[in-house]
Amino acid sequence: MDILTLNDLREFVGDQDSVCLSIFIPTYRAGADIQKSPIKLKNQLKQAEEQLLAAKVRRRDVASLLEPIERLLPDSLFWKHQSDGLAVFRAQGFMHSYRLPVRFKELVVVGRRFHLKPLLPFLSHDGHFYILALSQNQIRLIGATRQVVDEVELEGLPTSLAEALGDEDPQRHLQFHTRAPSRSGQRDAMFHGHGEGGSGMKERIRRYFQMVDRGLQTLLAGERSPMVLAGVDYLLPLFRQVTAYPAVLDEGIVGNPENLRADELHARAWALVEPAFRRGLEDALSRCQQLAGTERLGTRLEDVVRAAFYGQVEDLLVAEGVEVWGHFDPQTGEVQRHDQATAHNEDLLDFSALHTLINGGMVHVVAAKDLAAGEHAAAILRY
Repeated sequence: MDILTLNDLREFVGDQDSVCLSIFIPTYRAGADIQKSPIKLKNQLKQAEEQLLAAKVRRRDVASLLEPIERLLPDSLFWKHQSDGLAVFRAQGFMHSYRLPVRFKELVVVGRRFHLKPLLPFLSHDGHFYILALSQNQIRLIGATRQVVDEVELEGLPTSLAEALGDEDPQRHLQFHTRAPSRSGQRDAMFHGHGEGGSGMKERIRRYFQMVDRGLQTLLAGERSPMVLAGVDYLLPLFRQVTAYPAVLDEGIVGNPENLRADELHARAWALVEPAFRRGLEDALSRCQQLAGTERLGTRLEDVVRAAFYGQVEDLLVAEGVEVWGHFDPQTGEVQRHDQATAHNEDLLDFSALHTLINGGMVHVVAAKDLAAGEHAAAILRY
């Protein structure tokens, strides 16, 4: 899978020099179904062409926009390395594609900005999490939602202690075991043997983990999705001591992760993160009830859009499967609702969610019945 960070989202916010094209299709990881994915993309490109021409985009400009995406169609290697969904974003001078563990419905949106609503389950941080499997021989990062799990390609990270520290041999003449749990519940590592002794071994592992963490800071820049650590019990506290990642869970999966498949790690990790996800949503719904009728809660969409844009939203609740098309003018603060999607408007719920996220707020996707009658969003304001 690919990583989609807040830094990426900030790129989507900027005004593009041309109309913006967003394409979503489901994809397949293995088997004969792999051949269905380029066919789905080809069909979406036909729809995109029709929508672009209907929006009065010149035919030669349409061809220029679609050509880089069309080059993906015969690329068999590209289709062999997919996750559960593919998202493609294209404007003049801009193209990004993401393989993500989200089962997208087929969708094409042409508009003045990119359409990110299908990514909300992945971006909202109350349905997406990471598993970091730690061992001296192997580092694995797994991205997951409740339904799906996918290994992340690690670029810029050492994937083993030997790779990180070169010719140093951290295991030569060294052995270790763990003491009984301390009062904090953590087991302390005891290293003993020949040569530099236990303190030298512990320091090498710490240096190794510092290198891993620096790579994660680049790979997951701006991310706040929960992370579950997996590893033998003496390694987990060592990593927690050095990591700068802001959302590492206190509980982890104890044991050698090299012996566990991704789906086995996923099952154990979900049992740890699901209660936290549930609490976050329940807390947001409870706060909405407590703040009803006060200035700290916005339920009128026009107010929600403005608050999100100006960074006032702490928690945003958005109705699942709903689009409200319109236009926001940042110069005047005016919000207009439109009857249908065009190349010159956008989904106002999508706009609100995106700006909430890049301004440090949280987004929760909820059933429409959980919101006030006739409204499709609720914003808990910082002030």
